[in-house]
Amino acid sequence: MTKVAVTQAFFGRHKVLRAELLAKYSDVTFKETDSILEGQDLIDFLRGHDKVIMSIDKLSRDVIEALPELKVVSKFGVGMDSVDVKAMADHGVELGWKGGVNKRTVSEMALCYLLSLIRNYPTANLDMRQGIWKRRPGRALSDRTVGILGCGFIGQDLGRILRYMGCTVLAHDIRDHPEYYEETGVLPVSLDELLERSELISVHLPNTKLTRGILSADRLAQMQPGSILVNTARGGLIDEDALLKALESGHLASAAIDAFLAEPTDRQELVNHPNFFSTPHMGGLSEEAVMAMGRQAIAGLDDHRLPSPDWPPDVWED
Repeated sequence: MTKVAVTQAFFGRHKVLRAELLAKYSDVTFKETDSILEGQDLIDFLRGHDKVIMSIDKLSRDVIEALPELKVVSKFGVGMDSVDVKAMADHGVELGWKGGVNKRTVSEMALCYLLSLIRNYPTANLDMRQGIWKRRPGRALSDRTVGILGCGFIGQDLGRILRYMGCTVLAHDIRDHPEYYEETGVLPVSLDELLERSELISVHLPNTKLTRGILSADRLAQMQPGSILVNTARGGLIDEDALLKALESGHLASAAIDAFLAEPTDRQELVNHPNFFSTPHMGGLSEEAVMAMGRQAIAGLDDHRLPSPDWPPDVWED
């Protein structure tokens, strides 16, 4: 009998997804705690299982080599930065994965952040909590120039929404998307041009060796004075120390982040800055996206393939 493990406790607590999985596989081990497993803890949890549904637990080469019985990894979500795909390929472990499953949910969050920050809503809310009645004028998003860093599933979806709103949308990606650019009027530009021209920037990159730390202190300095930065993608893309300094100096008007380098984050000085808004990596967690990701993960237990050793390629597609 096939034995399945699920490392995402949220999945196991979801009545519909749990029932749908158990209808296909009767021998399932659900993780009960919300802690992220790695190393020996993950090995102990997965030992004896043929297939696993994983979210953000750390599937390293050492873990894969310690589990010769593991045959299939199916992803709950789209990010692959916690999985050593080359080690999977080397050891014949197949992958169930589909990109873009939660794209609208994340692009909606990015839009929410962009609108909230340009209209000063988080700061006004902080005033209200302190008994301060201060009407803070903001700006309209519709007439602004917005840069999208990473033009994969989510970046393209956000670009379409912003174009409908009348924004000038710049995009930078190391892959070319000529049909998308022609269809939408989104303008492909270099990274330097995107940083220098955009009044707001929204980041939609995976965390790979090409993108890690891409928004360094020097690149943050290239952004327009008084501009706004939003990251609903992955932690590790932005230099968090440099971001705090840019907010303290006023070079950036405000910033919002849903994903941090280390999670849970201990960056309380950044989190508490009045011009910084954050959430605990929940951009993909609308009920609709959870259902879509969960059902895709269940399907991936049966619909899977051996990844190539360099999959996912080092391109910016989230």
